[in-house]
Amino acid sequence: MEPLANKIRPKTLDEFVGQEQLVGEHKPLRVAILDKHLFSFILWGPPGVGKTTLARIYADALGADFNELSAVSAGKDDVRQIVKKKTKQPKLLFLDEIHRFNKAQQDYLLPFVERGELTLVGATTENPSFEIIAPLLSRCRIFVLKELSDEEMEKIIGRTKLKMNKETREWVVSLANGDARQALTILENTSKLYGKITLETVKDALQGKHLRFDKGGEEHYNTVSAFIKSMRASQPDAALYYLARMIEAGEDPKFIARRMVIFASEDIGQAMPTALVVANDVFRAVETVGLPEAQINLAHGVVYLSTAPKDRSSYEAYFSALEDVKKYGNLPIPLVIRNPVTKLMKELDYGKGYERYIKEDLLPEKLKGREYYKKPKKNK
Repeated sequence: MEPLANKIRPKTLDEFVGQEQLVGEHKPLRVAILDKHLFSFILWGPPGVGKTTLARIYADALGADFNELSAVSAGKDDVRQIVKKKTKQPKLLFLDEIHRFNKAQQDYLLPFVERGELTLVGATTENPSFEIIAPLLSRCRIFVLKELSDEEMEKIIGRTKLKMNKETREWVVSLANGDARQALTILENTSKLYGKITLETVKDALQGKHLRFDKGGEEHYNTVSAFIKSMRASQPDAALYYLARMIEAGEDPKFIARRMVIFASEDIGQAMPTALVVANDVFRAVETVGLPEAQINLAHGVVYLSTAPKDRSSYEAYFSALEDVKKYGNLPIPLVIRNPVTKLMKELDYGKGYERYIKEDLLPEKLKGREYYKKPKKNK
């Protein structure tokens, strides 16, 4: 029997809900679809926000031969079979979870994309900068999808025609955490099991062992949050516990290591600058060693980061500066630090009076005296 998510899957942009930054009026993906631009791109965003649906709408609009593979189970032979297919339509390969293709598989895919034998549409929940090889990445545009809002989730649920009261609908929306597929799976399975959808039947269905419901999305974000907050609180025992939970659950160790690299600058920063060096080395060890041994490298790094002194001054300073950039735009740069690369620029006093260790405030005139960076306080 066809899953509910497939039954109500939008077939046109007018039916599609969410991602206005991509498919709203005059936005890039809408323009590409309406004007039938054929090019390769990667859709990057959390689960259940419309990546597969957008790929299908794009393929239909262009009259392309749509071929769908999951990088979890597909390999070179599957790609080869698609390339060999004889069709007058342009061949479009939708590769779900493209980050699961290893370097050799991505290298194999590259020439087909380069020669235009395949138009690639990849979907990933992971940062393409880390997971996709540079040559393939350079031949694809990246479109970033956002988590669906509560209003968008309610609109999608409304299309199911399933009856439920407001309290139940809001509870399901909250539980699904922006993942439309997860919300639809909850409702479909509850309806099949109990024949009606109420707050009680939904909760009962989620507790039932016979319900095939993947809570990986919610559990993933909860555990990562607990992991980061435990390191931030300088509690290595808690941090190690959540690390072990993630590893045991099959979390990508590179994802964990990347979070540690971010944490080293965001939460430790100037208090112990070597934390970033250690975090980077842990990431490199994870890349080169791999599991199961890499869990030892991760544990080493987690204890180091958890017990290190904490300071967020550089993090907060940057985002304070960013606020002014967004607020004031491109303010005129002081003449003294402009680069006088032409005679005219010199005549206009570009670089005049500049000294290497100049003490004059070098911020734009409107921001003179601003102090974004506050020196870290010494830990007691």
